[in-house]
Amino acid sequence: MLVAKKIIVRGRVQGVGFRYSTKIIADKLGIKGSVWNETDGSVHIEAQAESDAMSDFMAKISVSPSPYARVDSVNSKDIPVSEHLHRFRTL
Repeated sequence: MLVAKKIIVRGRVQGVGFRYSTKIIADKLGIKGSVWNETDGSVHIEAQAESDAMSDFMAKISVSPSPYARVDSVNSKDIPVSEHLHRFRTL
């Protein structure tokens, strides 16, 4: 089943390769969507994938895909699935 989520990651997640590492994981798992920095220091992710891949993705970003980052919290909510996503982008 295809699912989509908006994910907010807080901690030391900007300027430490978190977005780049997130993209690598997303590409390996076949996740579609995007990741970007927010002015409040958080990283936002909109991701879409089959439910098993999404579970793996959430688990991997929760422990920080970058060795220099520190994840303090990960909050997510379901969003509508989009037919227009074809890849995962870093913004």
